[in-house]
Amino acid sequence: MYDLIIIGGGPSGASAGRRAGKLGLNTLLLEKDKFPRYKPCGGGLSTHAISYLDFELPQDIIEWEVTGIRGVFKNQITEVHKDHNISLLLSRAVFDDFLLKKAEETGIEIHTGEKVLSCTEKPEFVEVITKEQTYQAKFAIVAEGAHGLLKTCVRPADTREEYGISVVTEIPAEEREIEERLGKSVELQLGVASGGYGWIFPHKTYYSVGVFGIVKDFPHPKATMIKFLKNNDFTGDYKLSGHKIPLGGIKRRIAGSRVLLVGDAAGFVDAFSGEGLAYAISSGQFAANVLAEICQQRGKLKDLHKYESICKAEFGTHLKYSLIFSRLIHSFPERSFKMFIDNREILDKYLEVVDFTIDYKDYLRWSLFNFKLR
Repeated sequence: MYDLIIIGGGPSGASAGRRAGKLGLNTLLLEKDKFPRYKPCGGGLSTHAISYLDFELPQDIIEWEVTGIRGVFKNQITEVHKDHNISLLLSRAVFDDFLLKKAEETGIEIHTGEKVLSCTEKPEFVEVITKEQTYQAKFAIVAEGAHGLLKTCVRPADTREEYGISVVTEIPAEEREIEERLGKSVELQLGVASGGYGWIFPHKTYYSVGVFGIVKDFPHPKATMIKFLKNNDFTGDYKLSGHKIPLGGIKRRIAGSRVLLVGDAAGFVDAFSGEGLAYAISSGQFAANVLAEICQQRGKLKDLHKYESICKAEFGTHLKYSLIFSRLIHSFPERSFKMFIDNREILDKYLEVVDFTIDYKDYLRWSLFNFKLR
């Protein structure tokens, strides 16, 4: 009988595992893939996300430093920068493997290449069945990401209105060429996909290029991606990968009687930008904190729902207004995108949201007031 079983070894699961190990919980982490494994993602790690880490990132993991955003809409371009890094770009395969090793340092048990088939809450424990065997624990954390179905032991699967889809590829390039094209910027192209955008991110030996849109309004993601590549002079034969992205800000159940959902499984993603690493890392840590209190008899089973309160206080309002902001922007795309590109202040202010120095609620209020004045 374990204290805790964590299902999934990505950033949310690894962060939960590291915190659980440091707090002395007898923990088993189960991950279906062998690490390192490929993960389709732009690879942006915000300073907000980094603030939750209790260790330094090795320099050889960091592929690019970003200080600004280049916004593109039709033939208009606006670029804004801060005097500090707002994000680091890295390979998710390398970063996720590093996080899992940091979790393993704390002495928790980790099984990679072991797929979980079911997770069932019992009155006295959680039963987790894999292809290899059956395990029991007092509690479980589901950190399987957006694609898994194990989260349905706590909440229903998302509807087509509640998630987006991204298509991404990596395009090899020389570092000098990437520097000349993007400098210290990430490029976001508006109006490319309904409810989303297209991106070009710099990495040390390649560009990460992708499109993201709300699935109900995005019927042909592959065709959109092919067109996006062509429009940006990427003409090779590239492998395309798709990935579901839940929209944050939607009210979802994240705590069962003995199971907590974290990261993408909980729907903790910025609905406008699609960024989820900060919420994956922090929610994994919060879940482990709450479960440690209960396991170490400093709390009661009903205290499991403290986790919901902690997440709501930390980033609930922010994600709620990211959804409001996204829906507002994409309800009036031509007018909104033009406003973004025409007004440098609006794009510059958005960098403060990326930095988490202001939240979406304050940004939305500021934007509406600013637009009204003009």
